[in-house]
Amino acid sequence: MRRNRRTDWSRRLVRETTLTVDDLIWPIFVRDGDEVEQVASMPGVSRLPVARAAEAAAEAAALGIPAIALFPFTDPGLRDEGGTEAFNPNNLVCQAVRAIRAAAPDIGIITDVALDPYTSHGHDGVMHGNEIVNDATVERLVEQALVQAAAGADIIAPSDMMDGRVGAIRPALDANGFGHVQIMSYAAKYASAFYGPFRDAVGSNKTLRGDKRTYQMDPGNTDEALREAEIDISEGADMVMVKPGLPYLDIVWRLKQTFGMPTFAYQVSGEYAMIRGAADRGWIDGERAMFESLQAFKRAGADGVLTYFAVDVARRLRAG
Repeated sequence: MRRNRRTDWSRRLVRETTLTVDDLIWPIFVRDGDEVEQVASMPGVSRLPVARAAEAAAEAAALGIPAIALFPFTDPGLRDEGGTEAFNPNNLVCQAVRAIRAAAPDIGIITDVALDPYTSHGHDGVMHGNEIVNDATVERLVEQALVQAAAGADIIAPSDMMDGRVGAIRPALDANGFGHVQIMSYAAKYASAFYGPFRDAVGSNKTLRGDKRTYQMDPGNTDEALREAEIDISEGADMVMVKPGLPYLDIVWRLKQTFGMPTFAYQVSGEYAMIRGAADRGWIDGERAMFESLQAFKRAGADGVLTYFAVDVARRLRAG
């Protein structure tokens, strides 16, 4: 067995799984104003003003990254119980979509459909008492998706985990002239401890009341992920996603093997922060850990990965 491992050229020749720039989606946080703002819990990640986000997307396109995903840090004064800023056609996400489309016309733009960046309670949907109500939330998610599609989003990515939202969004897009817009469903999104830095980045950590276990998946379940994905695919999802990533590679594998659909994973903020934090302290080789972690997604069957390492990886791949 060691003969094939003896030299670099031989290892490359027999390698089963290869990571390329085509596997990368870069999440970008946008904010109001003109200042770049570091996310304290995510070293190397910043909230970007719209103009800088457009420049960043242009850089990503120049590196060959196929798509970026947008997430807003909404001014606390614009958050309310119903998340109504989500339906504003001139909200941060819509502004960023238009600016990025002008700066980088050939890059794919993915927009998140969920209310948590816009609600005063930090949940992904409409809250009645202590309950996140499903059908009323779905109605608002449809409205949010249409606003984003009108702004120029290429892929609508519902991350809310409400039942039936793909089945409501798909016909609404089709009926309003957006039949070309794809849906990347967060089909298996778990109630995870790995989201903390992301919630810092979008500002929902301070506002969240309680937790999200009544609508996000229980980390102990796998068969449930298959049922979730099957429903979303039957309702019109073009792609499915597993979130978080590394702790749920078995779910990536099962979804890909069962459905053969384009399957993605999100290397979430907590995963990124652990690798980057350990690397910054000299505890691990950060570059090797970055590549090894992303290769694990490909080995598990993912067609692509949302990762905050995307630009770093693309630069290193270009450099050979």
